[in-house]
Amino acid sequence: MTSQADSTADRASPDPTALQLLQKVTLIARSSLWQARAALTLAGILLIPQAWLIGTAMQRVLVADQPVLSIRHLLIALLAVGLLRVLAAAVARFSADKAVERVRHHLRANLLPRLLERGPRWLRRQSSGQLAEAVTGHVDALEGYVGGYLPVRFEVMVVPLIILAAVFWMDRIVGLILLLTLPLAPIFMMLVGWGAEAASRRQLRVMARLGGHFADRLRALGLIRIYGRGEAELEGIDQAAEGLRQSSLKVLRIAFLSSAVLEFFASISVAMIALYLGLSYLGMIDWRATPLPLSVGMFCLLLAPEFYAPLRRLATHYHDRATALAAAAELGQVLDDEAPALSTHVEGTTDEASPADMRPPTITFEAITLRPSPFAEPVLQGLSLQLQPGEHIALIGASGSGKTTLLEALAGWLPVEEGRIHFSHPPRIGYAPQRPHLFQGSLEDNLRLAAPEASDAELLAAAQAAQVMRFAARWPEGLQTQVGERGFGLSGGEARRVALARLFLRQPDVLLLDEPTAFLDPATEQAVLNALLEFAQGRTLILATHSRAVQQRFARALDMASVRIAGVRA
Repeated sequence: MTSQADSTADRASPDPTALQLLQKVTLIARSSLWQARAALTLAGILLIPQAWLIGTAMQRVLVADQPVLSIRHLLIALLAVGLLRVLAAAVARFSADKAVERVRHHLRANLLPRLLERGPRWLRRQSSGQLAEAVTGHVDALEGYVGGYLPVRFEVMVVPLIILAAVFWMDRIVGLILLLTLPLAPIFMMLVGWGAEAASRRQLRVMARLGGHFADRLRALGLIRIYGRGEAELEGIDQAAEGLRQSSLKVLRIAFLSSAVLEFFASISVAMIALYLGLSYLGMIDWRATPLPLSVGMFCLLLAPEFYAPLRRLATHYHDRATALAAAAELGQVLDDEAPALSTHVEGTTDEASPADMRPPTITFEAITLRPSPFAEPVLQGLSLQLQPGEHIALIGASGSGKTTLLEALAGWLPVEEGRIHFSHPPRIGYAPQRPHLFQGSLEDNLRLAAPEASDAELLAAAQAAQVMRFAARWPEGLQTQVGERGFGLSGGEARRVALARLFLRQPDVLLLDEPTAFLDPATEQAVLNALLEFAQGRTLILATHSRAVQQRFARALDMASVRIAGVRA
């Protein structure tokens, strides 16, 4: 089914969203692109005076038998035109590179916020490797289109017509040959181009899948080694790489075919012109009112291959357009402004609260139904509850009773299937999950994720309050100690304490904590709990726990198994 759908999509016309994105890309780097187009076109137009100077110089030296020194002004002019062409080509390349950089920067600066806007639920269902490929590989796939295809496409529309007019002015027979052979190349390029676009789309999908597969396996190298799946995974990667090799070769075959078609017609055209000029000089044909001067013959012969040079360059970059369309279609799914948002039915929430609302809100659960995943059974049904500003409540119950699910719904990570969760005003929410994500870097780097502008004193105070310094102080580098991705090098309890310190730095109005004291010894658990309850004064605290010691410190507890409030009516 997937293969059939892919094939149908490949045969379809270009995605309108992809075309719109490529049009926006053109506008992003409009000034740089116009500079590249103008410089490239100027370099092509300068071929005409260059060919005329060469032809005139040969006519005077070889036919008129003038000394070389007598044409030094022509040679100086030829040198000047050559230098101008080199300068124009350099400006074109510089402007095209500048346009590429502007497009890269703009797209990546927009991609990351759009990925965040999709929300945690959408992100958690995506392959991180494929998302990384979208931000890197798919954006890079537009390089050939922006820096090569767009400038050359403009050159093709201008330079060949000017060269054709100049050749017609000199010799109508040569001009007629160029005119008759010109339409054949674009027609065949268009036919080949349809196949190139379909092949590029398939190749881009294979690259995205391979990139995602490889990145995911890199993150799980330890687990793969433990379970002895190294050879099997290497075989899988080898098969995926072979698929990429085959799809890449298909794209290359089509690209070579398009170039071969153009070279075929260009070679025929140049050969016909050379044959006509040769027979004219030999006196075997006489289709002109006056004898053909050597200068005119050289002028036409020099410009004949240059007439097709822009088309050759377009053929070189034509598959870049197909690749760009395929990449833009994938990027459009992320950048689409009209993509349906995932409704969470959590009202009154925002990432940042206004200064006037820096106070705990009233939280109301109105007959909510939650399920941890679309295919799982609901873990909570018809829960109605109200939490007053600054209230502390413990969520208790066996594993699987819905404690984590309720916290994730409050944090906006899960949608509410029925009912709604209402905040009286937008709060600043801090969430420390059961398995916090720590990045590769120092402990300080991981803490500053919550508040990059925090002072060293604030950072140290948060680390001490969360009992991070209990273990960090024993290490020579303290908070500068490096940890691996996902907290490698730290125990589960130590990682939770780092996440708790991060939450302290954020200064939230509502604290959502999932087993913050798990895997801690009794003394450390009490120290963490004391610091937490002290920090939570004047803030709403919702904490999931299995610990008896923690439950005893809360006046209110929600038994998730029975959805009743212990000692208090819901």
